[in-house]
Amino acid sequence: MSNKDDMSEWGEAMQEQADTPVDADISNEISDVADSTDTTEDPWGNALAEQSESEESKNGDIDAADFEQLQKSRGDSADKVDLDVLLDIPVTLQLEIGRAKVSIRNLLSYTQGSVIEMSRLAGEPLDLLVNGTLIAHGEVVVINDKFGVRLTDVVSPQERIKQLK
Repeated sequence: MSNKDDMSEWGEAMQEQADTPVDADISNEISDVADSTDTTEDPWGNALAEQSESEESKNGDIDAADFEQLQKSRGDSADKVDLDVLLDIPVTLQLEIGRAKVSIRNLLSYTQGSVIEMSRLAGEPLDLLVNGTLIAHGEVVVINDKFGVRLTDVVSPQERIKQLK
């Protein structure tokens, strides 16, 4: 028997089934059974029900999303970061009088009393570095036999950012 013969037999059987009248008692029993079955046990029935519900919701009105909670938290002053936590973090403070490049041969030849020439002139301001970043310029002062620095110029935040790059 060929595939074509099989298809024609199936077609005839389907037509015969459609032509047979359904007894009223049998159709009532089928509907009673369908009504009594629990849809939680029928995964296909559940899936079809969900699909029809989603199609109905697509046709209905669409509610706008509510972003009220997100908008409130953006500008509240109560949500600001407490900067007091940062105030106790230690940083390294350096004062730079000047710089000099020397060879190792010259460095090994220095003895007590040797003079090293720096890149800055006398009277030029010192550089105040915090963790290696230039923060300000100043001059040396002596108070009660201790050295100190009087700040003469503070570097702006924009200039500090340029130095980091």
